[in-house]
Amino acid sequence: MQTKRREVIPLKTQARYFKKVSNSLRHKLGSLEAKNLLSRAVYLFGIGSNDYLSQFLTRSNLLASYSHSEYVGLVIGNLTTVIKEVYKRGGRKIGFINLPPLGYLPGIRILESTGNGSCLQELSSFANLHNQALSLRLSKLEKQLKGFKYSLYDFNTDFAQRLNHPLKYGFKGGNAACCGSGPLRGQFSCGGKRGAKEFELCEKASDYLFWDSYHLTESAYKQFATQMWNHIHTSNSSYSMRDLFQAL
Repeated sequence: MQTKRREVIPLKTQARYFKKVSNSLRHKLGSLEAKNLLSRAVYLFGIGSNDYLSQFLTRSNLLASYSHSEYVGLVIGNLTTVIKEVYKRGGRKIGFINLPPLGYLPGIRILESTGNGSCLQELSSFANLHNQALSLRLSKLEKQLKGFKYSLYDFNTDFAQRLNHPLKYGFKGGNAACCGSGPLRGQFSCGGKRGAKEFELCEKASDYLFWDSYHLTESAYKQFATQMWNHIHTSNSSYSMRDLFQAL
């Protein structure tokens, strides 16, 4: 899907950039060497959050035209098209990150529709449906595409563990952001941008799971990166990210 067009590069545009890079490599290195380079490379997909978040943040009417499963199918379908394009141009080893429980982000908790800082379960249900569909689709592609190897990191589970047990992982709390304003510092005002002149900043960002309304702190991402590199969290995925880098 093409969401937040002014803030992020759409997936299809990124696919066109990859096509240009692969063509450039073939021109510079020759077809055989370029093919070997592209097949040894590891690609990483961590997308989907904006496709669901934007529909709630902008109060879009798009979701009224689809059932939850139909909308998720559109997102997974677009992703599948790009995966096949990467494969067509030589990509064989791809890492994927599934979606966290999106309804628990500070910027979502403060929406009027949630009520008193509670979670938006409908949004988290989209993430769950997305994760299930992604897992099934990757398993299917592994059987269809010769030599295709993938790692699927279960970000959702690791994220939920830190939300529910923040102290266990070195965080003082799992709800509020370090930087922002309003309840839970959930207003997206960090840095004094987006029309807000004032904002609050915590004393130590590493004590927090969330940096701002929608993004995590560096210390949180470091934990997740370590987990993603070392471990396998889904029954369908045969490889960790480390395995992909070590595989010939």
